[in-house]
Amino acid sequence: MDQDRVAVITGGGTGVGAAAAVALNQRGWNTVICGRRLEPLETVSAMLDDRNRAVVADVSNPSSVDQLFAETVESFGRVDLLFNNAGIGAPPIPIEDVPVEMWNEVVDINLTASWLCSRAAFRQMKLQAPTGGRIINNGSVSAQTPRPFSTPYTATKHAVTGLTKALSLEGRPFGITVGQIDIGNAATPLTAQMSAGVLQPNGETMPEATMSVENVGEAVALMAELPPDANILQMTIMANEMPFVGRG
Repeated sequence: MDQDRVAVITGGGTGVGAAAAVALNQRGWNTVICGRRLEPLETVSAMLDDRNRAVVADVSNPSSVDQLFAETVESFGRVDLLFNNAGIGAPPIPIEDVPVEMWNEVVDINLTASWLCSRAAFRQMKLQAPTGGRIINNGSVSAQTPRPFSTPYTATKHAVTGLTKALSLEGRPFGITVGQIDIGNAATPLTAQMSAGVLQPNGETMPEATMSVENVGEAVALMAELPPDANILQMTIMANEMPFVGRG
């Protein structure tokens, strides 16, 4: 196994990003975790070996993204994997009551940030020797099926699927492989309300099953470690008892 592979993980300070960083680092990857707050990044960094770096970055800001990739290349020489994981949710609000500011924030972090980081990754992956690399986008099962009153989150996650497919096509001539992982009810701070109860399409509120976030980290590592001529274009990993399959 190549011990010089380098992964950039956005939203790496908690939840799915932290689990992915641990799983990849255990497999010998150099890991760069980024987020907007230093303290959680330092906590995750302490769980990894010396082949890691924590970078405070706002991935919805173009100059911050450019700096993130510049620091990564300065530290490790290349980028072999980008895990576009950073994202935020929004409370269940009817569309007529959703503030424009909330819509813009969700779009900026869930969609624009993934595009900005992918743009930076493409630039680097085309220039480095050997060329190529892999991008994994965090889609969420909301990229397939919405929850009630979720226009900002659902729209951005459906858009991530379009971004994944467009980048997958564009990356082929350069050895850049792009796939997506759709995650359902992993136990993270973002999904803490699931166990207490979440709004269902029939108007009821009910608890939903969750799964260990470590399962997601292992799934990301599986996608990341495929040979360059293979790709999981879209994977769904979910708590088996969550009502997603029968949602409606």
